[in-house]
Amino acid sequence: MQNSSQLEVVRVRHPLKFRLLRVARVAPVSPALVRVTLTGDLSDFVSASFDDHVKVFFPAEGADKPAVPSLGPDGPVFPEGVARPAARDYTPRRYDPQSNELDLEFALHEAGPATAWAAQAQPGQYLGVGGPRGSMVIPKEFDWHLLVGDETALPAIARRLAELPANARVAVVVEVANRAARIELPTEADLYATWVYRDESETDQPLVDAVSQVWLPPGEGYVWAAGEASAIRAVRAHLCNERGVDKKRVRASAYWRRGAQAAHETIDD
Repeated sequence: MQNSSQLEVVRVRHPLKFRLLRVARVAPVSPALVRVTLTGDLSDFVSASFDDHVKVFFPAEGADKPAVPSLGPDGPVFPEGVARPAARDYTPRRYDPQSNELDLEFALHEAGPATAWAAQAQPGQYLGVGGPRGSMVIPKEFDWHLLVGDETALPAIARRLAELPANARVAVVVEVANRAARIELPTEADLYATWVYRDESETDQPLVDAVSQVWLPPGEGYVWAAGEASAIRAVRAHLCNERGVDKKRVRASAYWRRGAQAAHETIDD
C-alpha cells in the first residue's frame, strides 16, 4: 500500500508554442475514431501527462492552411485582418521525437468543424497546434486506477494504459455507440475493462450505472474520468457521494457537452 504523501498530483507548466504541422498519415482506429499523424517543427514538443491537451486550429473553408497565432504579451495574437480559425482541444495520443511525429485521434461524433475535417483528412494537409501549456502529472504508483469515459476519452485512456507499469492495477469503463466502436487497449498493467454500448443500453445513464458495478479495491486509488459533461458529472457525484472516494483523488473533465460546441472544462464543486 502506497504512502499518500508520495502520491500527490503535480502541475507542470510548459512554454506555450504554436506550430503549423503537416499530415503524414491518416488511419482509422474504429468507425468512430480516426488517428492523424502529424509532422513538422516538433523538436521541443513536451507532453508530460496522458490527459494533456493541445489546441488544434483548423483551416477555414477553401483554405489549405489554418491561421496560426503567435504568442504576444497577453496571449495568442492572430495576424491582423485574419479571422480566428475554428479550434478544439485534443489529447496528444503519441509523440515520438525519433520519428518527429505526433498522433492525434479524432472522435467522429456530433457534427462540427473538427469532425468535418477529420472525416476528410488526408496526407499533405495542414493543422495548427498550440501547447500543451501545462500537465497534471498523476503518479503511476497508486494502489489502483479507475479510468472512465466515452469515445472522446479513448485517446487519453489508451495512452495511460500504454504508460502504466506491469504491476499497476487498473479498471476501465468506456461507453461507446456500439460494438464496432470498441478498440484494443494494449497494456502491461493488470486490466479489468468494461465496455458499455449505447445501442444496447436499457438505461438513460449507462456510464454511471456501469461504474456503480465496479469493485474498488482497498488502498490508495485515483479516478480519472472524461467525456460528455452531464455523464461525467454524474459519475463523479456517484463515486464521491455513494462510494466514498475522496474528491482529491478524482480528476473529472467535460470534453464535450451535448448540444454545445467547443466545451472543455474541469468538473469540480
